[in-house]
Amino acid sequence: MVDLLILLPAAGRSARMGGQDKLLIPVDGEPLLRRQVRAALATGQRVLATLPRGRATARATALAGLAGPLTIAGIDAEEGMAASMRAGAEAAQAARAAGLMIMLPDMPEIGASHVATLARAFAEAPDRPLRATDMAGTPGHPAILPARLFPGLAGLRGDAGARTLLQQENVRLIPLPGRAAITDLDTPADWAAWQSRQQKG
Repeated sequence: MVDLLILLPAAGRSARMGGQDKLLIPVDGEPLLRRQVRAALATGQRVLATLPRGRATARATALAGLAGPLTIAGIDAEEGMAASMRAGAEAAQAARAAGLMIMLPDMPEIGASHVATLARAFAEAPDRPLRATDMAGTPGHPAILPARLFPGLAGLRGDAGARTLLQQENVRLIPLPGRAAITDLDTPADWAAWQSRQQKG
């Protein structure tokens, strides 16, 4: 398996959650952010979590004590997603990683097995971008960008994520079971519906 850096951009404000921090909501008995970082670390790959500089105390506390190659970086969260993308590209370049996996931390159905599946698939063609889909082929996350795209990530500004780069590429799509690749929870209603489905399932 090739070396990756796994980026969890966790500097967002949870603006649509009515004052609650979605990344601290318990899932499987631990804060969602900790659970997702732990899943990334379980692959043995290096992990970078970006937090909002100066006001990330609760999120940083949620990550305390995790074992493995984890770096926590404070960024200017007011700029938007691009600040996390640049931090990820810089760290991946410094580590001479073959690719950067972007793993959104608010997707509770993504686990270590999914991350490992994507990493193995990327190793088969490490010069080609890769993106997870649901079983119907709807694109979602995580996504992996090869090292040749790091300069493009480093040039992003504002609230731009990696989508603009992926639109220009022949992206390899990898289906993950169920709706894991497209289940992200942004509002209290999203959370209530998801938790209800989990209880019924």
